[in-house]
Amino acid sequence: MQLEKLFHMQKALDTHIEEKHNLQDEDLFDRKVLALLVEIGELANETRSFKFWSVKPSSLKEVILEEFVDGVHFILSLGIECGFDAVKIDLNVQESSVNVTEQFLSVYDRISIFQKSKGLDDYIKLFKSYLQLALLLGFTNQDIERAYFQKNEVNYLRQQNNY
Repeated sequence: MQLEKLFHMQKALDTHIEEKHNLQDEDLFDRKVLALLVEIGELANETRSFKFWSVKPSSLKEVILEEFVDGVHFILSLGIECGFDAVKIDLNVQESSVNVTEQFLSVYDRISIFQKSKGLDDYIKLFKSYLQLALLLGFTNQDIERAYFQKNEVNYLRQQNNY
């Protein structure tokens, strides 16, 4: 994954949003954590992996990928908040034996741990946990990058249209 490029793009988007909304002097860390939690809930809702009471199928793979990438935006943004965009990070992940629901819960746990510590090791564990979820959902690094680039453009357009 071209992590350096993704961090660079996210930093530019974050700066654009913060300047447009006059938030340069605000501490946005906790709001970004909450936004990430919400986005992961939206992702889970699209996968329907936890809806044991329903027979309705999950959303289309592209819809799920777009929701997944929303989470990537906030994970990158949180890393930037902590200065981790300047650090060489290895995000290679191995396939896991857990199911999708268990992995969602693991991601939530990792977010909570990282929120409290703001440490690099916990950030890497969070990011890797999220990428393990991507594997379980059938996404490659190339899928994630392509969707990230597309969604980044959409996010700029939304800012231009006062989203």
